[in-house]
Amino acid sequence: MFFDAHNHLHDARLNGLDRADTLAWLQSKGLAKMVVNGTEPEDWPAVQALAEAFPATVMPSFGVHPWKVNHVAEDWEMQLICALEDAPGRVGIGEVGLDRWVEDPDFEKQRRVFRTQLRLAAEKNLPLTIHCLRAWGPLLEDLRANPRPARGFLVHSPGASPETIAQLVDLGAYFSVSGYFAFSEKKKYQRALSAVPRERLLIETDAPDMLPPEGCIETPLHDPATGERVNHPGNLFAIYRFVADHLQWDPEGLRDQVAVNFEQLFGER
Repeated sequence: MFFDAHNHLHDARLNGLDRADTLAWLQSKGLAKMVVNGTEPEDWPAVQALAEAFPATVMPSFGVHPWKVNHVAEDWEMQLICALEDAPGRVGIGEVGLDRWVEDPDFEKQRRVFRTQLRLAAEKNLPLTIHCLRAWGPLLEDLRANPRPARGFLVHSPGASPETIAQLVDLGAYFSVSGYFAFSEKKKYQRALSAVPRERLLIETDAPDMLPPEGCIETPLHDPATGERVNHPGNLFAIYRFVADHLQWDPEGLRDQVAVNFEQLFGER
């Protein structure tokens, strides 16, 4: 059984896919569950529709991404609460987070929006999926200073130092590894992967983003609007193989541990 802990299957860049056929094919290859993340209120209905159409496979997650904080309406928090209440079955909050890499960030507003979503996740004990770039210190500050979901939270595709990984582990973090880690020059990400405890490790595609290197692209795909290459969710299986090889871990043992970890974070409570 395979699990994709973080993707954006609803994204228009994946409109070259027949999503029903793609999910059926993924299930035939062993996919058990994927977490589909919205990034702003405008795309939450598309995430909701996927969860309703494919409840056995798709777990929805709704959040305001740090790149989108300047574009949300004043009532975004109430919209989020309604989306969480309307979701079928399991639900999470994400993708949320902090980002000082993006051009001209309103970082204080990012932090306010992040703290609000962190509080909601703690109150409802929902899995929280966090994006972080060039903001590890502030992220650690906010996590330490505020309640956190008892089940833990996910830091997706982290390029953090081993020391930061250890501090996040102490706060309850899980970590999902994308195909981006497989680029030979991404030594920082590979050091992060090696620092993640096995009981906190998950796998993701981040499709259509985080296009992996050629060796991990088993299912090529292009954005029908632009012709640019994008990441197909079917590359999940090659990412599993990369992680097993990098960690010198028996592939079956990796699959079993990731399944346990996924259920610990994203399962029913």
